[in-house]
Order: sequence, then structure tokens, then C-alpha cells
Amino acid sequence: MVPWFPLYYEEPLEIVSGEGCTVTDADGASYLEFYAGIAVNTLGYKVPEVHEAVERQLRKGVVHTSTFYLIGRQVELAERIAALSGIPDPLVFFTCSGTEAVEAALLATTEYRQSSQIIALRYGYHGRSFGGLGVTGDRHWQGSGLSPVRVAHARGGERRRGGLSGLDDKAYVRACREDLEELVGTSTPERTAAMIVEPVQGIAGGIPLVPGQLAAYREVLDEYEIPLIVDEVQTGWGRTGKYWGYQWHQITPDVLVFAKGVGNGFTLGGLVGRRDIMSSLDAPSISSFGGNHLSTAAAVATLDYIAAHDLTTAARRLGAVLIDGLKESLDDEPCVSQVRGQGLLLGIEFSHPGTLKPFPEMAARVQQLCRENALLVGLGGTFGNCLRLSPPLTVQEDQVRLATRVIAASTRAARAD
Repeated sequence: MVPWFPLYYEEPLEIVSGEGCTVTDADGASYLEFYAGIAVNTLGYKVPEVHEAVERQLRKGVVHTSTFYLIGRQVELAERIAALSGIPDPLVFFTCSGTEAVEAALLATTEYRQSSQIIALRYGYHGRSFGGLGVTGDRHWQGSGLSPVRVAHARGGERRRGGLSGLDDKAYVRACREDLEELVGTSTPERTAAMIVEPVQGIAGGIPLVPGQLAAYREVLDEYEIPLIVDEVQTGWGRTGKYWGYQWHQITPDVLVFAKGVGNGFTLGGLVGRRDIMSSLDAPSISSFGGNHLSTAAAVATLDYIAAHDLTTAARRLGAVLIDGLKESLDDEPCVSQVRGQGLLLGIEFSHPGTLKPFPEMAARVQQLCRENALLVGLGGTFGNCLRLSPPLTVQEDQVRLATRVIAASTRAARAD
């Protein structure tokens, strides 16, 4: 395997089975799983409704036909996503991943606007492809920084560092708007292709955009007729407590990118956008595997389950229980500089006491101790100093409270080491 393919933990973990929010490793140890395959396993593991939908398709003997043939379930799913998107008169294109979907969104908007200029956000992450890394505003993931597009980065959700630190929400949003106005008015070409944003900057460590920030950006973009791409790869399907993360900001995007949780582990991504933007490509294009029979069957079953069990409301309620519990239990921990997030997409940041100097060793130690106490959490953040939490939306309140206790105890133990 390539050397840039990282594994968690001092002794790597292989998950071989699971049910609900619990998984079992190759040695027979069980864990409460609070990362959901990086927000992919929306419903958790061994969900009968999803497995039965896929097995029905398998029994038909057709796994793949390519997109040169109609796939009925794909059309059904496209219609549902179009209706859920909130975008007027939208079109849908399916891919195999969020990375590929971001690339398609960049392709569509640059072609539509006849411009290679993109505005992105600092601390943002948009996948591992050439274009996706090009618009990523997180140096940890960028590599060389080479890019097929010209990129300018506006302010993201992190406001504790830099010249805008200390501002309240209203003042910060005003400063961000003024900064974007200056950026568009002086530093970018007259025809900018698009702005791409995440409502919660997940890879950066669960940093939500400030209330009103995205709406302020939208006003500036509208003035210059610049399309807005909202990357909902991690925030979509109810994870933030609303169906889409952008809905917290009272705006509607021009293009919405989705992936991860839509198939509950089956590979699927895509984008939905305004008809004029999505129709702008002159050359034909296909996606051999995008929206295939198995992944779309799983996705339709997943959306049915989310609706039937009102998991969006559950994410909002249990997300509040989780973040409030973590803030209370970690309040006196000197190495915890922030607990943040929205819904069931959270981050816990570790810094050297009394500073914002990143403390990645502490974060890694807490993650290791959580595993030893039968809890799996993610590790990330721009500086590698954040625990990342994105449990399945089917998580129960007693599991949320158990995870809170384990994280608090692991943090205390790590500090005592």
C-alpha cells in the first residue's frame, strides 16, 4: 500500500462485523463506533432495510449496466434528491464519491462561467483529486499546492486566530462580508466561476460557519452573479440537525454536492444544481459506476429510513445532548481549547494549556485511550489536534452519554500520563 495511506492507532484496527452503533474487530473486541466511517454509515451497521433492498437487486442478477442504459432506481433517486435540494428546476448527476462530485461541480461551473477562478474558504477540504485539493484551504492535505484552477481563499468558520479574533458573531460576519467584497472587487477576475463552501468544516475539526456568514457571502455572490457550490458531503442527509447544512443559513445554493451518508456505506456521490449550470457542458460525459443498481437501491432505502424515523430531528436533539455534555465534562480540562460542531458532526480541539498552540500528541493519546475503553472516535483537524465525532444518526441517548463519559475519562487519563 502507498506510504501516504494512514491508519489509526498504535496497533491498527480491523472491523469485521457490526450492528447498530456497535462494531467488532478481528480479535473479537467490541466498540461503540462514534465516527461512522467518516460520516458514511448514516444508519449504522447491519440495517435490515438497506441490506434487503440491496439483496433484492442482487437476486435479479444485475449489478452493473453503465449509464448508457436507464436505471429505474437511479431516476427515482434523482427525482427525490432534486426535490429535497431546494434548488429550483434542478438537474442531478451521480458519481462514485464526494471527491468526484466536487470535481464535476468545478467542471460545470468553470464551463458555465468560462472562468478558472474559484473562491474557497480557509480550513476547507474538498477531496483528494487535483481540483479538489486545489480548492482545499487546509495545508495539511494540500501537498504541493499545485492546482488546475486559480483559487482565492476567503474567511472560514475559524475566528479565534488572526486579526478578527475576539469579534462577536455580528461583527465577524460583517468583517467576512467586507473581506469577500474586497476580494471579488480587487483580486479575482471579473468572471469568477464559483465559490465553494462547507457549512461545517469537517476535516478541519468540525468548525461550523458562523450564523449569518453564509448568507452574507451569498449576498456578495449574487451581486456579481457568482454561483455558490455548497459541499454537503459530510453535512448532508440530516447530520447537522437539518436535512442540509446550508438550511441553517437561510440560503439556497446553485449547486449542491453530496456523497458519503446517502448510501449508508454503499459507494455513491453526486451533485444537483441549477439547470443552466448543469447543462453547460458541450461534450458528452458518463459515469460508468456512478448511481449503479446496488448503490441507488441502498440510497433509496436509506432515505426512506431517515424519513420514517425522523433522524434529522434525532440528530438535532442528540447533538445538543452530546455537545452540552462534552462542554460540561471537559470544561476544567486545560488541554481542551474548544468543543464545537453542529448536530452529530463535532470536534474537540486540544491545545497546550493557556494557548491555541496545537497539541496533536494529546489528541492522539486521548483517541488511543478511547479505543482502550471501547469507544472509536476520529482524529483530525488542520493541525492534527482534534477528535472528530460523527456517530450514526441512529445513536441512542444512553450511548451518547456513555461516549461522553469515556471521552472525559480518557482526557483525564491522558493528562495524567
